[in-house]
Formats: sequence, C-alpha cells, structure tokens
Amino acid sequence: MKMIHCADLHLDSKLNANLSKEKARERRAELLDTFSRMVKYAADNEIKAVLIAGDLFDRKTVSATARNTVYGIIRANPDICFYYLKGNHDDNAFFEAPENLRLFGGEWTSYRMEDEGIVISGAELDEDNSGEIYAKLVLSPKDINIVMLHGQLSDYAGRDRAEVINLGALKNKSIDYLALGHIHERRTGELMPRGEYCYPGCLEGRGFDECGEHGFELLDIDVKERTVSHKFIPFAKRRLHLLNVDVSGVMTSVEITQAVEDALDGRDIPAEDMVKIVLCGKVDVECEKDPEQVRVKFERDFYFVKVSDETSIAVDYDSFLKDASLKGEFVRLLKSDTSLDEDRRSAIIRCGIQALSGEEWQ
Repeated sequence: MKMIHCADLHLDSKLNANLSKEKARERRAELLDTFSRMVKYAADNEIKAVLIAGDLFDRKTVSATARNTVYGIIRANPDICFYYLKGNHDDNAFFEAPENLRLFGGEWTSYRMEDEGIVISGAELDEDNSGEIYAKLVLSPKDINIVMLHGQLSDYAGRDRAEVINLGALKNKSIDYLALGHIHERRTGELMPRGEYCYPGCLEGRGFDECGEHGFELLDIDVKERTVSHKFIPFAKRRLHLLNVDVSGVMTSVEITQAVEDALDGRDIPAEDMVKIVLCGKVDVECEKDPEQVRVKFERDFYFVKVSDETSIAVDYDSFLKDASLKGEFVRLLKSDTSLDEDRRSAIIRCGIQALSGEEWQ
C-alpha cells in the first residue's frame, strides 16, 4: 500500500513580504494548484491515503476560495482517504467534512485499515495536553503503526510558536513511521526500536528562507513483510534560490551586474524559479551601486528577482588626507569623531559623498 505524507502547505498565505500584489495572488493560486496536482498524482498512482501533518492552511480565517477548493478536491477523490491533523497555523475549516476526510483532536484518535493491518493515530498538541499525551498512546505491536503529530522536536530550534514533541517519550511505542509537520525542510531520523520519524518539509517554498527542493514523502508499506519504506518526491512548481555575489572592489553598477552574470553562469536556475541576489563583500566608499538597476537587468530572466545589498563600506582614509576639497574635509572630520563606530562612520561618509557628488542616497 502506498501513502503520501505532506505537511505545511500553508494554503491561503498572504505572500506579500517579497511579492507584488499581483504576483502574490498568482502564487496563492499556484499553492492551491500544487495541492491539486499532488492529489492527482495520488489518484494516478493508486495511492490510498494522504497524510496532512498540520498547517494545511496558513491562517485561522480561511478564504472561501481556499476552503472550497480543498473541499472540492477531497470530495472529488473518494477512493483516497485524507487524514488531516491540525497544526499551529490552521484550523479545521470544514463545516461538513467529506466522508473520505479523517480528522483528529486533542486526544489520541486512531483509524484502522481493517484489510491491511495498518493503524493511523494522531493527536493535536496544545498547552494543555503536550505534557501528558505520550503516556496515553497505546499501540499494538502486531499492527503497522503510523503516528501523526505537528510540532517542534526538542533537538531543533523552532521557526515560531509550536508545541514541543518529546521524541524520547515516543520510543518503544511500536511506532513504524512518525509523520511530522512544522519544520519546513525535510528531516528524517531513527525512532527506536522499529521506526523512523520524518518531516517532509513544506510542499512549496514561500520565502527565501525556504530555498531548495520541496515536495512530499511517498510511503510504501509492505503488509506481508511488515515494513514501511519512504522516499522524497520533489513536487513544487517553483524553487527559490539564494545567490551570494561578492562584489568586493567593484566601482560601478555595470561591474556589479557583470559579477552577478558570472555567478549565474555557474548555476542552473530555470526561468520559472525565484531568485534572491545578495550583494556582499567590501566596496569603496565612492562605489556607484544601484541594486534596483541590477534587479531590472535580471527580472526578465526569472519569475521573480530580489536584490539585497549587504555590502559593507571600505574607506581608504589615506587617500583623503591631502584632499583639499569639501569631500576631503568631510571625511577627515568624520574620521576624528571618536563617538562613531566604524560601520556607522563609513555609512555616513558614503551618504555624504553621494550627496556632494549629486547622487541620490542609496
């Protein structure tokens, strides 16, 4: 028997931190479409169950479009059983659950597949139950046991507020596969004595802290051999890429653009993907750099491009020692100001030189 384990779809996300209003609307539609494509993949490959380990939606209040789309997809696939465990972002948004949708609550709920000897159990963690829930989990070692939880393993730093999962308290519980949600990148590990835990990561990357491959976990359960194997299936419509470009020593935006082109030549980034270009390194105080010009240069090459200027300023004070101009006097005056640290002093010098040169402040 085959199953899909996914989590952290965050449907109906605002997505306005980086994207324009129009592109954010388009990406929201794409996230819904990726869910639809995943279910079609399940139908085409005779997958019997889809495990959604939390954060199906991004907000407690879900738009009618997102709710009705998900409801319609689930109802249109009656041969697939959906197991939906609420996460810390979403809520059970179904006023009338389809017959093939299984929900969980604050106590352990178990669903048995009678013909297969498989039991799927889950509980939604909160402040009231997270300390005592583990002692209440009783599973038969004769079954193939899949357990669903959404939260933060205590070994990992959390992205936001979520209940901590005590992995040690789940050992020796006859768990064959622990289907987790909340961490947005894939992570797996051993769960003694007979199982594994897995975070599949989010289905689609939404921000540049979620770069790389995203998709879902495909489980293959051999009932006769009593084994559960799984593999990652990349499935996102778009990937996000973070490109660090060292522009130390350049003096113009043209040179910066060339440095970005050289960096991109070494990366195979499809045109449909999203790219964040981070300018780094030390540049001269008189360097003419315009991140917006760089962004415009590459915006047609990819679905979305963002340029972040994280360069620091290198000031060659010796070059201004004998400069009789107003610029030289300005630099010497700031160099003698002991109340400023070097970063602050360099930033002020750069702004001042730009102003004296008739440029807009960057």
